[in-house]
Amino acid sequence: VQLQAFGGGLVQAGGALRLSCAASGRTSSIYAVGWFRQTPEKERELVARITWSGGMTYYADSVKGRFTISEDNAQNTLYLQMNNLKPEDTAVYYCAAVRRYSSDNYTASGYQWWGQGTLVTVSS
Repeated sequence: VQLQAFGGGLVQAGGALRLSCAASGRTSSIYAVGWFRQTPEKERELVARITWSGGMTYYADSVKGRFTISEDNAQNTLYLQMNNLKPEDTAVYYCAAVRRYSSDNYTASGYQWWGQGTLVTVSS
């Protein structure tokens, strides 16, 4: 599975961005996909996750009500709609995929496939 992320950029606080992640290869192997983010000060953290075919979602508390994860199986694309962005959302965002359910589905170490990061910068 190969993943490629798009859509980062610079936005003012309160603004919105949509990230996209195109999946290719053996996408039938994917159980779930997620968006992670990382800053120099923090470990890579899970922001949102969705099962690839069932659409079950998970959000970190810090983004609930502001971010929406979705997927288009027909296009093999994952999205993260980010609204009401805050300066603390500034990070490099990564999309990732995992082949099966486990308790590791909520940590970076549990994911087998990763896209390149895309930088999101929110100015105050």
